[in-house]
Amino acid sequence: MTRLNPDVSADVDVLYRDGITARKGAFSRQWADELHEDVLSAFEEAMSRPGGAVGRGPDRYYVEIHPEQISGFVELVDHPWVRSLCTEVLGPDYRIVELGFDVPLEGAVNQPWHRDFPMPDETRRERRFTSLAFNVTTVDTSEDMGPFEIAPGTQWDDGPEFEHGMFPPRSHYDRYLDRAVRKYPQRGDISARTALTIHRGTTNNSARSRPVLVLGVDGPGAVNGDRHDMAVTRDYWDTLPDQVRRHLDCPIVEVLEPVTQKHTIEGLVMGDA
Repeated sequence: MTRLNPDVSADVDVLYRDGITARKGAFSRQWADELHEDVLSAFEEAMSRPGGAVGRGPDRYYVEIHPEQISGFVELVDHPWVRSLCTEVLGPDYRIVELGFDVPLEGAVNQPWHRDFPMPDETRRERRFTSLAFNVTTVDTSEDMGPFEIAPGTQWDDGPEFEHGMFPPRSHYDRYLDRAVRKYPQRGDISARTALTIHRGTTNNSARSRPVLVLGVDGPGAVNGDRHDMAVTRDYWDTLPDQVRRHLDCPIVEVLEPVTQKHTIEGLVMGDA
């Protein structure tokens, strides 16, 4: 039975104002702990082969995975808050196009301020978001673990001075530092943001890694899915609820192939050098 959709109008208002919103305690801590184990297994596998992980700066990696590599995939994408926010922001025909995770290890440094892709024309002309990125921490975040830092309200920043359409010049950094907010999500929390809001990962001064799951969702016309290679097997597809299948935009295959990462973000490999 489909669960009732909550009223997310306040979340939509915050998302358009700040570029990010969140739901505390959306999942149980046990669910998050199981996700942590799945992510660690996928990370170990990815690091064991060429192209399994892509660098996002020193000691910082991104890995794309397939839905059946995490046991809680259906609970994630069919969560009422996730469904409702996607529908309200992107429309009823939203598409799930990306599943992956970021892992800042001990020694990860400040990233340059950036957005994850150039601003789409629809956003520039109409101030309308065409995609969302959901983040789920697998650990309780503390100050020394290199928390995610975001500059609220900068999702509308634009100009020819942005390198690759994603990297603002250093002359903008003081403004971002004035606005900067560090996030300290705990196990079970989930956030949603437009990846256009200027943000960065910060220095991990701890001896612990800080894995964060990433769920990417496109609205009609968005093309972020072109950068990803998510797939599901026929057997797994047959187990999925209809309300999940109608939004899952990926090939159905007989055998899964390990993902070779191709979603590089220029400029991050050197950190904030």
